[in-house]
Amino acid sequence: EDLQEDADGSLDFVSQDEMLTPLGRLDKYAASENVFNRQMVARSLLDTLREVCDDERDCIAVLERISRLADDSEPTVRAELMEQVPHIALFCQENRPSIPYAFSKFLLPIVVRYLADQNNQVRKTSQAALLALLEQELIERFDVETKVCPVLIELTAPDSNDDVKTEAVAIMCKMAPMVGKDITERLILPRFCEMCCDCRMFHVRKVCAANFGDICSVVGQQATEEMLLPRFFQLCSDNVWGVRKACAECFMAVSCATCQEIRRTKLSALFINLISDPSRWVRQAAFQSLGPFISTFANPSSSGQCFKEESKSSEEMSVENKNRTRDQEAPEDIQVRPEDTPSDLSVSNSSVILENMLEDHAAEASGKPLGEISVPLDSSLLCTLSSESHQEAASNENDKKPGNYKSMLRPEVDTSSQDSALLDQELYNSFHFWRTPLPEIDLDIELEQNSGGKPSPEGPEEASEGPVPSSPNITMATRKELEEMIENLEPHIDDPDVKAQVEVLSAALRASSLDVHEETISVEKRSDLQDELGINELPNCKINQEDSVPLISDAVENMDSTLHYIHNDSDLSNNSSFSPDEERRTKVQDVVPQALLDQYLSMTDPSRAQTVDTEIAKHCAYSLPGVALTLGRQNWHCLRETYETLASDMQWKVRRTLAFSIHELAVILGDQLTAADLVPIFNGFLKDLDEVRIGVLKHLHDFLKLLHIDKRREYLYQLQEFLVTDNSRNWRFRAELAEQLILLLELYSPRDVYDYLRPIALNLCADKVSSVRWISYKLVSEMVKKLHAATPPTFGVDLINELVENFGRCPKWSGRQAFVFVCQTVIEDDCLPMDQFAVHLMPHLLTLANDRVPNVRVLLAKTLRQTLLEKDYFLASASCHQEAVEQTIMALQMDRDSDVKYFASIHPASTKISEDAMSTASSTY
Repeated sequence: EDLQEDADGSLDFVSQDEMLTPLGRLDKYAASENVFNRQMVARSLLDTLREVCDDERDCIAVLERISRLADDSEPTVRAELMEQVPHIALFCQENRPSIPYAFSKFLLPIVVRYLADQNNQVRKTSQAALLALLEQELIERFDVETKVCPVLIELTAPDSNDDVKTEAVAIMCKMAPMVGKDITERLILPRFCEMCCDCRMFHVRKVCAANFGDICSVVGQQATEEMLLPRFFQLCSDNVWGVRKACAECFMAVSCATCQEIRRTKLSALFINLISDPSRWVRQAAFQSLGPFISTFANPSSSGQCFKEESKSSEEMSVENKNRTRDQEAPEDIQVRPEDTPSDLSVSNSSVILENMLEDHAAEASGKPLGEISVPLDSSLLCTLSSESHQEAASNENDKKPGNYKSMLRPEVDTSSQDSALLDQELYNSFHFWRTPLPEIDLDIELEQNSGGKPSPEGPEEASEGPVPSSPNITMATRKELEEMIENLEPHIDDPDVKAQVEVLSAALRASSLDVHEETISVEKRSDLQDELGINELPNCKINQEDSVPLISDAVENMDSTLHYIHNDSDLSNNSSFSPDEERRTKVQDVVPQALLDQYLSMTDPSRAQTVDTEIAKHCAYSLPGVALTLGRQNWHCLRETYETLASDMQWKVRRTLAFSIHELAVILGDQLTAADLVPIFNGFLKDLDEVRIGVLKHLHDFLKLLHIDKRREYLYQLQEFLVTDNSRNWRFRAELAEQLILLLELYSPRDVYDYLRPIALNLCADKVSSVRWISYKLVSEMVKKLHAATPPTFGVDLINELVENFGRCPKWSGRQAFVFVCQTVIEDDCLPMDQFAVHLMPHLLTLANDRVPNVRVLLAKTLRQTLLEKDYFLASASCHQEAVEQTIMALQMDRDSDVKYFASIHPASTKISEDAMSTASSTY
């Protein structure tokens, strides 16, 4: 009886609620003393608004009750209310005509007020709500300036609560990208700078440091350099290691917001301090950011890429790069004028002298003034400069006129086809191809202004006896080093490579003894000398700013694709006769500060794993493509040894990282260096653990398409090895192989496809896992398309016959079902003309109407009804083929299996093979 009475009371209660209006129910429960009832009110506010949305007065009444509910003394009610505010605000936005300014008047004040609430949960909820509202652009700009920012500035005042202040600073930083540069600079930036110097609360400084990069990216370069960088320097030397660690983590973003000069002169030294910080955690964060920081030194004219300017056209970037070079990067890309050049000048821009030399030569060839001639230079394909090319650069300096000097290479310039052909023909010569890195040679800058001499028409042996063009002076110590190298190599003179190295060193030694005070050579003879030596096409020369010596690289990139650059492990740079100092010199470059590169190269040192981070090698491997792109392929010799060390690292995660990015590195290095240095490592990855092999496999097509056709064909024999995995259950490996084989079809000839790829594809079609088979059906159909389009289509016919024999007549029902799937894919993707399909595949397909397994007949009915009869060939023509199809469908409509009848009788909407394959009736296990 008591239970019955309770039940009756409950029914009375429900019936009473049903009799109330939405507003009445809202008032009833909002005034309840039960906390759960008030929570329920907050949770149901949006539903109540939807019920009364047709009446503007009722909507306003609900919003007013929200304001009263916001004063609830229970924190859980206030938190629940704040969780609903973004949804209610979106509703108000959608119904703006009926309830204008509802959000600004009723909801936003609640959100802002809760930012300083006593309860932590309420504050966190309001912070999340504010960011969500800003992200969805539901707050008007005027409200941001007048209602949100003033409150945040007040909360970050010196006398504010510590926790509230820290949270308010975090909110200001997070909202800066959403409100834009103007509001950030006017309202947020001044207080942010103050918070960076908060002496009492290191938590505040830590929040500022963690978000420093975001603020810099919003306010731009000028405000960053004038207002933020001094604060950043203070934070990087903070006495709390957590603050310094946060600075190291955001270093790349800060660097992106500064000019090249500050990046090179100030930020580099600052970063070196973080790398050598006493705290291991700071060093760990710094090394993780080292690669990304180096990538900010990327120069569009040498790497072909510019960070933070992706949306601009190449012409705009070219003009902007020139202006920025002249105005902001004077220490690095200076304009050289003969009358202004001191005798001890060190030129840091590696392209200045050589570009002028090339422009002189092109102008002489075409008869145009220097201001109108331009030379096509691919600055990412940088050759190196021999001593003879320095002579040419020096002698050409005398012919320059003021005003014709340029401070940087243009990324894209035009010239006549005659000049292009000339450069292409002279691009290769044996000296540059076989030369090895020479020791550092001191530049006598006076030679650039007062060079003279006449070229000797005789060979190298006779060159030292006659007058020759001026060359940079080589110190006695350098000559002694050359003599010692030659002596060390003479016992191995039988080796052709060593012999070539000895010849190069001998030539350099002879060049060092030439008289540098001869008369200046004439223009005509200079051109003849350039033709003979093949140096006028060199797109770049390396002149180190610090040491005033030329850098001679060890790779010639831009040569005919049929020539193969040979990288020998017995190269002089790796010869045991080299001292450690000489080996270090081969890793010198001038793209990034050398100290940064040295620290990056040291990340493979085993001691780093013990003193910094056990996964430091993985971070090094992760950022290596970015560093390689920044340095350019002309400086690949600086990274080659590091890359080889990482590729043989004991940790498979390091090798896996390299495997996933090797195709990107191949694009950066070009085909010659890829064939020499990456292909051996790629081959090693092919035989590695499955965790490493999958990285190579996922980008197999991307890598192989960069190789020469002959080298690419060598991998045909190894593709079969991908079918073997460490774990046979790793079916995703085989699925990825099928995906890649579809892409690889375009890289190989029909015969290669038939001989090598066909067996793998047929094997995958019979895989135990259905997901692998579905992709393989697509692979086989694309293979049929390619082979049938070949002339003659013999391979295509043979493949079709093999499909019929191995699958259409397979004793296993799963094989016969696979044959139907292949036919369905061939029809859907138009891999065969319908008349050819009707001749070669359809007769065998129709015979399966009598198959004893219902699953095969179900799939056949779906294929005929949904795919085949949709083709115009069978709709328009009354041929014997159409009649055979109709008869087969009629037979299937009378099948004893209900599913077969269903799919043969009606026309379901699903026509996709993936949906067919996953249906219950046709899937196999």
